[in-house]
Amino acid sequence: MNEIKYKRVFLKLSGEALALKGDDGSVKEIFDDSVIDDIAGDICECASLGAEIGIMIGAGNIWRGRMGKNLDHAKADHMGMLATTINCLRLQDAIQKKGCEAIVMTTVAMNGFTEVFSHEKAKEYLRAKRPVIFGCGAGVPFISTDTAGVIKALEIGAEIILMAKNIDGVYTADPNVNKDAKRFRVISYKECLERELRATDASASAIAQDNKIDTLVFSLKEKDAVKHAVCGLAEGTLITAEHIKSELY
Repeated sequence: MNEIKYKRVFLKLSGEALALKGDDGSVKEIFDDSVIDDIAGDICECASLGAEIGIMIGAGNIWRGRMGKNLDHAKADHMGMLATTINCLRLQDAIQKKGCEAIVMTTVAMNGFTEVFSHEKAKEYLRAKRPVIFGCGAGVPFISTDTAGVIKALEIGAEIILMAKNIDGVYTADPNVNKDAKRFRVISYKECLERELRATDASASAIAQDNKIDTLVFSLKEKDAVKHAVCGLAEGTLITAEHIKSELY
């Protein structure tokens, strides 16, 4: 398994994936050091194989905009953007400790902490096999990191979006609620929207469909999960811009 399938990828990580969870599934601590260490090692190994990796992380382990029920919506989303940057810096540190140089770029200027995002500069770093971690989402409120991630993937010219989750794909229903739920092998964005499966935000799906970039949803729980995805070996669900008939496992 030393041959990559995709040269330039965009990896979307949920903030919850970085957290240490309690027995009830709630966030016990915002960072699980062992999980972050594994992800960082996986990313470095992919880079050593020649993969060019852009990364965006959500902020669910720290703060989601919708948590600010009594706050101004825009202000709450601004807090979420700052939280994504904390996650970016944490992952950058872990990657660099593995001996692989990583860059954090944000859509909001944070002099002394990060570089301001430029798609041309980001692509220059990627060509040098330096993973680039994008913070602050789209830089404006009311837009999720799912949607911002699709936009960033398109800006850097990614071949595919790799969406790492705590679940191993897209199902016909919530498998935690419905034991009869079936996992899709492949499904179109159009069908996802029609079924209201919420694999990604509706706006993210619409932009990805219009710009013909596919998304692979896979589980981060498996060993070498990111490497498997980059090498085309991960089991999961491919969400495609093509108008095809869906397939189940």
